[in-house]
Amino acid sequence: MTSRTERILIIDADVKARTDLARYLEARGFYVTGYPDLASARALFDDNIPDVIFADLSPEAIRDLAGRLEEAETFTPIVACSTSESSADVVSMLRAGAADFVLKPCNDDKGALDDVIGKLFDRVRVNRLNQLYRHELEEANRDLRDGIAELRADQRAGRKVQLRMLPEREQVMSGLHIDHLIKPSLYLSGDFLDYFRISDDKVLVYIADVSGHGASSAFVTVLLKNLTNRLQRNLRRGSSDDILFPERFLQRINSELLDTGLGKHVTVFVGIISVSDRSLRYAVGAHFPMPILSFEGGETAFLEGSGLPVGLFEAPEWEVYEVPLDKPFHLTLFSDGILEVIREKSLDEKERTLLELVSGGRHTIAALSDALGLEEITELPDDIAIVSVTDTMDESDNTSSK
Repeated sequence: MTSRTERILIIDADVKARTDLARYLEARGFYVTGYPDLASARALFDDNIPDVIFADLSPEAIRDLAGRLEEAETFTPIVACSTSESSADVVSMLRAGAADFVLKPCNDDKGALDDVIGKLFDRVRVNRLNQLYRHELEEANRDLRDGIAELRADQRAGRKVQLRMLPEREQVMSGLHIDHLIKPSLYLSGDFLDYFRISDDKVLVYIADVSGHGASSAFVTVLLKNLTNRLQRNLRRGSSDDILFPERFLQRINSELLDTGLGKHVTVFVGIISVSDRSLRYAVGAHFPMPILSFEGGETAFLEGSGLPVGLFEAPEWEVYEVPLDKPFHLTLFSDGILEVIREKSLDEKERTLLELVSGGRHTIAALSDALGLEEITELPDDIAIVSVTDTMDESDNTSSK
């Protein structure tokens, strides 16, 4: 019979019983080692623990042996061997840690012995497989934890880059006080915003919401910042004035998004505030909710307008809208994440609540954040971005600018 890899240890002071059992097991193909007592077999546990142990030992010695095996963190079943047919003796050996019991001479009933061996080795194989799977799972978990840690480090670095791309808070440009807030639902945000002066009397402000989340969406925000920097540089050089026109600004974003092949699109609101003309010209790339425009002592309402999303179509066109700013005003832009933190059920109710907040004087970033409890929210369902533009020009400024 071909040799097997399973190893069986026999501990029995009876030389004949030990030898007869060893011959039978070796004839069955097992690798067998025999010792007269536990002390002489102790060295075997240092480097070559057997798969199954047949032992004619007292319950106390079996308990000691089972403890050694447990310390070695190995599953090696013990088969208690005895000439005693007392049920009390059998129970005491099983309670001491034996997995099974056979009556000596063990190889007299070969069928019963084969059944015991087969059953035990099935358990051994299952246990070894479980150990293997557990080790593989632990290794996979370690790799996963390392990967997650590396990903988080990358995301934290990416977050720092995104924060550096944002404009400074609480800026005053041409008599306009502009502030913003951006809270990502993950490390990286798919929302982006920017504002800057494009001439002595014109300020551009836009807010964008990239489809999806994560690194690919965050990459699009880098593209947006890079594009606006290039368009401003082109204007200074006189090579292109696309940035002076809201619709052409959206067309440039559209073409660059299509060129990336990322399969990403954005919703964008872009507005140009002219101080000398006291007007707002804007274009809408499917952005929602629309910005809220309020006048001191007057009406507060969502701006009108619609348009196609940016980055989906080859040659889209966007309509340009214009509203007069003939009185002191507040303009507040939002990404759609703001609606997720308003508790009302329907969209109409959410929009109405948002409008009421702004019309009630909650048009600053601090007031809106406090009213919606944004600082207390630790887990957001979506990114949130807000831009607040407040007219701080007095009548003398208006007269001089005209």
